[in-house]
Amino acid sequence: MADVLPLVEARLHSALGEPDARAAVTFLGTDRIEVLRFPAAGQEGDVVRYATLGMSAQPMADPTAALADPVKGPRAELVLSVRAGVADTDKVLRPLAVLAASPQVEGVIVAPGASLDVGEPLWPGAPFTSVLVAEPGGLVEDLELDAPMEAVRFLPLLPMTPNEAAWKRVHGAPALQERWLNHGTDLRDPSRRSVPLD
Repeated sequence: MADVLPLVEARLHSALGEPDARAAVTFLGTDRIEVLRFPAAGQEGDVVRYATLGMSAQPMADPTAALADPVKGPRAELVLSVRAGVADTDKVLRPLAVLAASPQVEGVIVAPGASLDVGEPLWPGAPFTSVLVAEPGGLVEDLELDAPMEAVRFLPLLPMTPNEAAWKRVHGAPALQERWLNHGTDLRDPSRRSVPLD
């Protein structure tokens, strides 16, 4: 069985360029999770991206399954894009690693439409404590693996204010995304206010 992580890292490099920083976090009883920082470059010169590396080493297991399949099951990494220089967003490395470890720690399957909450600001002074998991395929293409392994999906994370997270629980992810779109919300602004929800 090929080691997945070198392939995942190569895909991240080809899509996002060379990282200029990386941090590793290990939680008790879990594999090491790294977070790579990709500096602002190209047409979107002010957007910095953070990507996890390590979440896809094992497939996510259905928490109701009696035994986790070591090969089959969804695999993913997380990608967060924010405007550089507005806030101390480099402090997001640990919260991102916590989210990436959640399938191993809590037995959850992270999929588009899900909310993930870290219970504290994503970075100092951030108005967000949670993220909405968006559809993959836009920024970093899925990485196909040899059967029977499923492809690794690179899931974008959209920071949510507590009010937005509460509204999303009632109305659903598509309704919140539509509201963001209708109000022209800049989801990469690390200090943005909540979208109007009335």
